[in-house]
Amino acid sequence: MTSMVDGARGQESEPLSPQWSELARLKSVTRLYDAVIDEIDGRRIRIGDHWLSDFASCNYLGFDLDPEIMAAPIEQIRKWGTHPSWSRLLGNPRLYPEIEERLTALLEAPDTLVLPTITHIHLSVIPVLADQGAVFCEAQAHRTIFDGCSVARGQGARLHRWHQNDLDQLRTLLRASPADKPRLVCMDGVNSMTGNPPDLAGVAALCREEGALLYVDDAHGFGVIGERRADETSPYGARGNSVVRHLGESYDNLILVGGFSKAYSSLLAFIALPTRMKEMLKFAAAPYLYSGPSPTASLATVLAGFDVNAARGEQIRADLHRKTRRVLDQVRALKLDCPNTSDFPVIELPLKDGADLGVVATLLWSHGIYVTLAAYPLVPRNQAGFRIQVTAANTDSEIDDLNAALAELAPYLRATA
Repeated sequence: MTSMVDGARGQESEPLSPQWSELARLKSVTRLYDAVIDEIDGRRIRIGDHWLSDFASCNYLGFDLDPEIMAAPIEQIRKWGTHPSWSRLLGNPRLYPEIEERLTALLEAPDTLVLPTITHIHLSVIPVLADQGAVFCEAQAHRTIFDGCSVARGQGARLHRWHQNDLDQLRTLLRASPADKPRLVCMDGVNSMTGNPPDLAGVAALCREEGALLYVDDAHGFGVIGERRADETSPYGARGNSVVRHLGESYDNLILVGGFSKAYSSLLAFIALPTRMKEMLKFAAAPYLYSGPSPTASLATVLAGFDVNAARGEQIRADLHRKTRRVLDQVRALKLDCPNTSDFPVIELPLKDGADLGVVATLLWSHGIYVTLAAYPLVPRNQAGFRIQVTAANTDSEIDDLNAALAELAPYLRATA
C-alpha cells in the first residue's frame, strides 16, 4: 500500500486500505467531505468563501434554529452548570427523570431510559440483551446496529444476517436457534437511506410467535412520524412519536431505540422498554455506569423541544411534508430512480452505472447545494450516490435551487426502469 495524499490540505496522511481509498479520493476532489463550516445563516452554510444550501442536516424539525429552544439552556446552565459530570449510576440531575417521564408519555411506552447517543446504546445494550444466545441483524440495518451485534458475537452470542423482505428466512433462522437462550432481532425503523419504514407488523408478529425480542432503531423517524388520527396535518401522522405508534404497533416484546440528535437537535438518545429491563440495564449498560452524561444544554433543549412539539409540532410537520413533496415531485418528474415510497424527508438518489461521484459532487458544489455523499464502502457499490435530507428550516427558494440542480444532474443519476 502507498500513502494517500490529502488533496484538500496538501498533507501526507497515513496509508489506507483499498477499502477506504474511494473515500480518500473523494475527499481530495470535493469539499463536501470533511468540510469545515465557517458560518451558518438559517439553512445556508459557508465553507471558506462559498455559500451553499444545506440538505445534509438531519435537524428535520428545524429545532436547532428555533429561538424558543435556543434560549432554553441559559436558565438550566445557571442551575446546573455546563455539564453534570457524574455518571448516571452516581447521580442524575432532576432534568433526567423529567425527560424520561415526558418521553414515556409521548411514546406511550412502558418506560424509557435516556443515554448519550444511539451508538452508545447499540454497542452496550445489544450485547446485554443477546447475552450468550443469538442476535439476528437485518442485512441493511445501520452500521452501528451491526457493530453492536458484532460486539455481542465477540462476547459469545451467535450472529446471523437476514433480509427484511424475507420473513421465511428469519423464521428459519429463529427456529434453528435454541429457544432456551435469548434471541434478539435487530432492524431499522425508518431506513436512513431509503426513507422508508419496514414491515414492522410482519416482523413483530413473527418475533412474538417465536418468542424473540425485537429491537428497532428509529433514529430518522422519531420526531417526524407518529400516530395516525383524523385531525393529523400530514401523512406523517401526529405528535412525532415514532414508527411504532405510526404503524399502530404495540411495545409487546419490542424495544424501541431513538435519538434526539436529529429531529430534536439535541445530544441525547433513548430506549423505550419495560421497567424491569430498564432497572437491569442501569447495572449492565456501560454508558449508564461509566460514561459522562449529555451536557446541560442538550438536556434543556430536549425539554424545550417537547414544549415546541406540543404547541407547534403539527404545523411544522405539515410544512416539512409539503417541502419534501416538492423535491420528490421533481425527482419523479425527472424519472430518477429513488427508493423513497413513503414521502418521508430522506431522499436517496443512486448514480447511473459508470458515473463518477466526484463529478457529481463538483456539480453540486457549483450549484451551491450541500448533500450527504454516499460512497462505497459507506454503502454498497451499486447504491453509491447522494442523500438529500429536507428540513422544516429549508426555504422554498433553497428547494428551487435544489430542484434546478437535480435537473442538471439527471444524466448522471440512475433512471427508473
